[in-house]
Amino acid sequence: MLNKTRLLTPGPTPLPEEVRLAMARDMLHHRKPAFLPVMEDVRAGLKYLFQTSQEVIPLACSGTGAMAAAVTNLFTPGEKLLCVEGGKFGERWGEICEMHGQIPVRLPVEWGRAVDPADVARALDADPSIRGVLVQASETSTGVLHPIGELGRVTAGREALLVADGISAVGISPCPMDAWGVDCLLTGSQKGLMLPPGLAFIACSEKGWAKCAQVRPSNFYFQLQGEHAKIKANQTMFTSPVGLLIGLRESLRLFREFGLERLHAKQWALTMMARAGASAMGLELLAPENFTWGLTSIRMPLGVSASEVAKRASADHGVVLATGQGHMKDRVVRLGHMGHVDFGDVLAGLAALRQAFTGAGGYIGCPDALEQAMDAYGEALRQGPPAN
Repeated sequence: MLNKTRLLTPGPTPLPEEVRLAMARDMLHHRKPAFLPVMEDVRAGLKYLFQTSQEVIPLACSGTGAMAAAVTNLFTPGEKLLCVEGGKFGERWGEICEMHGQIPVRLPVEWGRAVDPADVARALDADPSIRGVLVQASETSTGVLHPIGELGRVTAGREALLVADGISAVGISPCPMDAWGVDCLLTGSQKGLMLPPGLAFIACSEKGWAKCAQVRPSNFYFQLQGEHAKIKANQTMFTSPVGLLIGLRESLRLFREFGLERLHAKQWALTMMARAGASAMGLELLAPENFTWGLTSIRMPLGVSASEVAKRASADHGVVLATGQGHMKDRVVRLGHMGHVDFGDVLAGLAALRQAFTGAGGYIGCPDALEQAMDAYGEALRQGPPAN
């Protein structure tokens, strides 16, 4: 009998049945009255998800498109931007800046570690001409959670904007945009939001919109001021991805029904479960602290190929895992536990990891690693997640 396929990557993630069925309905025209209630519900749901009073703009692109939109709409060519580089996606900020004429001031951070807010403060003090801090809320390539709330306190009262990539944080771990003083928060559809790839979302604070008004857009498609005006009329500037937005409406309904507090408690428990299971197997975690709640990055010892482990997990057990990125591509296995995933999926993922790891030449001497994982899950549910 064929194994059931379990998609346990850091995106795309499994889709709830309600979302899949919603997207299977007849097509609507994006400029006709029937579409307006869809967008009205989406607007309210996105504000709830971002925990903001500001409009959250949907864009028909991947999360990288929203990153580019942030850089090109909030900053002019020649402006200096502090880019926190603690992983593959942190490096992407600098690449986007260079392509569009901004000047990246790179702040390197060891992969697997979170940025120190004091280092950010020192960089801004040393060069007051820096106009933005670009950082990942969750660095998907490493599984590190950067201290966005603390960074918001660093940028408060300064001219520099705090721009946070929340692609593997929003809908997974706490990321209250207004409370944390984030000037621009963005995310994508294919991770915590339980949707297929193809949508990105971006919101700006009043400080962010004031800066946006001073910048002449350098991209015809990504014009945030134009999109901001359109969404207030329940429209988008260009052709709306109707099917995805209808699925989003349903996904956001599920978020409201379940509640962010319960969601975060679930995600924390799954994270504790994955980390406890991997540690019990004797495997080293890439992020010893300040770890994201949506994936667990696990180092492979010398002599064991991450690619071989992922290949065996998929072929033999139907569990799709991800390897590392950049220089860690064959040294790390990433186990995703975000979106429409529960403890049974993570348990299956850990079991597949154990079997695939030993099949690839590794050794695990602990016979009760899965039991320890379940114990950690239960204890995390009882204790609840740490305070923001």
